[in-house]
Order: sequence, then C-alpha cells, then structure tokens
Amino acid sequence: MRVLQIIFFWSFYLLVCHGYRLLGVFPFHATSHFVMFEKLMKGLAKKGHQVDVVTKFPLKKSYPNYTDIVTLPISNSLVNNVTFEYLQHMLTVNPTYVIATTLGNDICKYLGNPAIKELARPKNPPYDAVLIEVFGAHCFGIIAHILKVPLIGVSTTALYPWLPPLISQPENLAFVPNNLLSSISPMNFWQRLYNSVHTFYSKWYFDYLTTWEQDEIIREHFGPDMPSVREFERKLSLILINSHTALNGIQPRTPAAVDVGGLHVQDEDQTLQPELEKWMNDSKDGFVYFTLGSMVLIETFPSEFLRILYASLGKIAPIRVLMKIPNPEKLPLGLPVNFYISPWMPQIKILKHPNIRAFITHGGLMGTQEAITYGVPMIGIPLFGDQFPNIDRYVARNIALRLDVYMITEEKMDDALNTILWNPLYRETARNLSRKFLDQPLNAIDTAVFWIEYVVKYGENCLRSPAMDLAWWQLSLVDVIGFLLFCVIIIIATILYIVRFILKKINGNYNSLSNSKKTN
Repeated sequence: MRVLQIIFFWSFYLLVCHGYRLLGVFPFHATSHFVMFEKLMKGLAKKGHQVDVVTKFPLKKSYPNYTDIVTLPISNSLVNNVTFEYLQHMLTVNPTYVIATTLGNDICKYLGNPAIKELARPKNPPYDAVLIEVFGAHCFGIIAHILKVPLIGVSTTALYPWLPPLISQPENLAFVPNNLLSSISPMNFWQRLYNSVHTFYSKWYFDYLTTWEQDEIIREHFGPDMPSVREFERKLSLILINSHTALNGIQPRTPAAVDVGGLHVQDEDQTLQPELEKWMNDSKDGFVYFTLGSMVLIETFPSEFLRILYASLGKIAPIRVLMKIPNPEKLPLGLPVNFYISPWMPQIKILKHPNIRAFITHGGLMGTQEAITYGVPMIGIPLFGDQFPNIDRYVARNIALRLDVYMITEEKMDDALNTILWNPLYRETARNLSRKFLDQPLNAIDTAVFWIEYVVKYGENCLRSPAMDLAWWQLSLVDVIGFLLFCVIIIIATILYIVRFILKKINGNYNSLSNSKKTN
C-alpha cells in the first residue's frame, strides 16, 4: 500500500507540476550581488520550480518553492563595514587579483563544508540544473559536473575579461571596452591598444591566480581524478548577464549570453515606513536621495567631505534630502534641517516616488539600474571597482554628473546640484533611457526563466557555440590566412619563374640572332 501511495503521489506530481528542481550556489558574502540571485531564484520559484539555495543570506520570511538548503556562516561581512581608510587601500589593489583570490579562491574553501559536499551526491528527485555566480569562484561548478546536469552562470555585471571565453562570446576589442576600464566607445588608437593589452593580461592573470589553487581545493574534497576548474567552467550552458544594450552598447552576442539587465528591480519585498512615506509625500518641492550603498560607512569619511555635503545640500532647501547612513549617531553635529536620515531605506520605493528629483550615488550597478528604471538623473561619486566605468557611461549619456571624492569642493558640489536639479536635459534624457531600458518583448525575469527552462528542456549543449571546439588559431582563421598567403606566394613565385623563363628565352634568341649577324 505504501508503495502504491508513493507511485500515485509522483504520478500526480508529474501530471500537475511541470516544475524543475534547481540548485543555486551563491556563497559570496555581498548583498549587492545576492539581491540579483534572490530575485532570480524567487522568479523561478514563482513559475512553479523547486529551488534550493546555498547562501550567506537566508530569507527572513518563507517563500513558496524556495528553500535555503545551506546557510553558510558569515565570517567577513561586507554589509555596512567598509571605512574610508579601507576604500583607499582598495584603490591600490588590482581588482583582478581581489576577485581571483579573496572573492574566488578563499570562497572555494567552502567546498570542504560537509553540507556543500552532500549536494554533489545523487538526489531523489534529482536536480535538473545548477546555477552559480560567474565571478571568481567557479570551483562550485564541480557540483554540476558530478551530478551530470547543466551548469548555468549568472553575472551581476557586464562580463569581466575572463568570462567571454567560457561560452566563446565574441569579443571585438576595437569597440567593446572591458568592464574594468572607463573607456567609452568610440575609442581612439591608444584606448584600443590599452583595452587589448589590459584584456589579455586580465585573462592570463585571473587564470594564473585561480587554476592551481582551485584545482587543489576541488581534488582535495572530491577526489584526485576531478578535472581542472578550467575544464568544467567551459561546460557552462548559459550565462545570464546583468547588462543591456541601452546601457552597455551594441556588442556581438552568442545565444548562450543572455542580457537580463534590471532583473533585480522589484519591490515586492520592500515595506515603506509610514513616517518616511508621509515625509516624501509632503516634499512638495521634491527631494534628493543620497546613499553610498550597502557596504560603505559614510560617517568614516573625512570631516571636510561631510562639511561640504552639509553645506551644499543645506543650500537647496526647500528641496529636501533623504540620506541613508548606517550609524546616524556618528555623524558630526550641524545636520541641515532639510535632511531625513535612516540606517535603512526601501530604495526602489524611494526611486519610484514621484517627488524624487535626483539620486546621489557611489555608482553601484544595482542602484544605478534602479534609478534608470524610474528615470532619475544622478550625481555619481564613484569609490571603487566598476563604479568608475558605470558613472562614466552615464555621464556620456547625459543622465549623470561625476564628482571625485578626493577632489570635491563646495563649489563643485553646488554646481553639480544646480545642474542636475534645474537643467531639464538630465531629467528628460533619464526618462528616455528608462523607456529604452524597459522596452523589451519579455521583462528581465521572464527572459531569465525562459532560457533556464530552455536549457533544461533541450540539454546542456543546446546553446553551445561551435567555436568552443576550435583552437584559437582556427577561430582566428590563422590557418586559413596562412594557407591563402602560401597560395599567393606560390602564384607570385610561379609567375615570376614563368616571366623570368620567357625573358631568358627572348634574351637567348636575341643573342643568337645577334651572333649570327656578326658572323655573316
């Protein structure tokens, strides 16, 4: 009877539920990254798929079909703990080195966690696919390799230089700058030269830093016969990329590279405090929203920087200022009367409010995409990483102004505020870009779900580029070009030989004729 009940249950399940079982492994300890993964996995769960998630950020409320199967201990949180002094140190370190080691090799050590190792054992029902972040810790792809299911990557930014080769994403460095650089297309000769050299160096350096150490970690925990991380990362069936042609420009694309820019821009989980809602509604002259993200402690910035903020933002009254600050009690005295401060803000609800006039931001991709979604112009104060190229792209599109945190003055801040608040160009351009960003046949989350389902239905190689099977010299047609050059050389040599032979014959006949005349 028990067996019949089980058979009946699974028959009913297969008839009624068409969902897949998906495993998402996202161990990186930054909320700015996980916000995208959480929205993606919730989107899959909402479509009826059973999703199991490995993370350092378990859900605070239960969600149908979503299970935090492994919650990793947070040993080094990046939430509200980055000081100005540490920011200065970060600017001196090669970002490729940080991503490969601290955000790659160090995170791979979680493969030794018993709960993670257990995931690589066969399940009933089995997983249909494994999703990982493609960033620095590609070692977690070993789980998909052992389970023999498709491996799907998710990138929270445009692709870093070492990621396109994983799916043979075409690269044209003549007009596509890598996302570690602030170059804007069209690039001049020196920019194209630097873009090419920097891209090739970053690829080599990342592989050099990660291959040996991640291979060793994998083989230590899963057996000495396991393949190199370089082998199974090339088994990726699909990469979902947090980019969009409206923001990142036109680029060649293989079908395995799918843009899902703005996927995270959903506010279903955000609550708006009544006091804050009333404050925004009562801001009849509008308000400016100021935040430097989820990591940075504004209160640790130099006193002169904070004095400039107070002075310039105080001048724009009756326009109000809404400021996120982790520790309000540590701010210096003299906060202007038009300020409202809080340790936490429901950012999307703020950016979509009709009274918002501008967004002062560090240039993080998630926050700026939220601003673009709702057509809010920005003042960017980039601090590290991809924030510099992000803001530079927005400046080039006339939706933002840029200030240097080390060179900022009260006069420069005043000028930026007056321009962004009173020049209609920035608001109009931001709204036009918003329309372009949102004008898609499917929204970002539905696009992501569709292609994940497509890979599971039709197999891990259904989007695989034939270029993956070619050597670099075949892909670059070096052999074809070499053969054609050889043919040209043979043809030219043959022509020269024939011409030389004919000229020799002509000269020989002429000499013979001349000699015979002399004899006569």
